[in-house]
Amino acid sequence: MVSYHRPFSGFSVSDIAAAKDFYSNVLGLDFTESNGMLQLDVGDGHTVLVYPKGDAHVPATFTVLNLPVDDVTGAVRELAGKGVTFARYDGMTQDEDGVMKGNGPDIAWFTDPAGNVMSIVAS
Repeated sequence: MVSYHRPFSGFSVSDIAAAKDFYSNVLGLDFTESNGMLQLDVGDGHTVLVYPKGDAHVPATFTVLNLPVDDVTGAVRELAGKGVTFARYDGMTQDEDGVMKGNGPDIAWFTDPAGNVMSIVAS
């Protein structure tokens, strides 16, 4: 049987410099950079690879990164104060902050500068 070490996922962005600024200065995530790619530190020794595709990048229309927090509304308000716009989806009941409550864990969606969908979700 194959023995996997530490699996990780990845997604592309159109502009690695914009991604570095957003993930570090807005979301507050640490990262390392190697060969023009980022390894986001998402906690507990886990990483996510962010790689540049330039003009060939197509934003993910599904959630590529879920960021668990204790207080979704508080996190949403803090990030909104840093310029993050939270998505509103037809057919989903979301409060004034864009948080969907009562249908699974509290969750709110936003996009990174490359248009990839991400979420703040109750841990």
